[in-house]
Amino acid sequence: MTTLKTIAQAAAGLTLLLAVTLRAEETKIKRSDLPPAVEKTVTEQSKGATVKGFAKEVENGKTIYEAELTVNGHGKDIAMDAQGNVVEIEEEVDIATLPAAVKEGLTKAAGKGTVTKFE
Repeated sequence: MTTLKTIAQAAAGLTLLLAVTLRAEETKIKRSDLPPAVEKTVTEQSKGATVKGFAKEVENGKTIYEAELTVNGHGKDIAMDAQGNVVEIEEEVDIATLPAAVKEGLTKAAGKGTVTKFE
């Protein structure tokens, strides 16, 4: 039984290592490096926000551009394809705004860890 547990732990560790290794590498870029369509979307999406920076990465063969923003004191990242289409938005939320079941599940999943930020 202990051998089975050890094998399972090793497999989980290897899976995590592979996931980290295969993760796309993000490269910081300047606003002037954005394609015109992405620049247009950034201009529209960043109204009322502070722009903190930009990044570019290739995911599954597709180039993704990311704008890192601060809106009303919290983080918001917008990912766009090369045509300026928004493909993902990650926005920090206050734990108080989450439904009770979600808070309970996240707290339980964290175990003895401390959750400091929710997106």
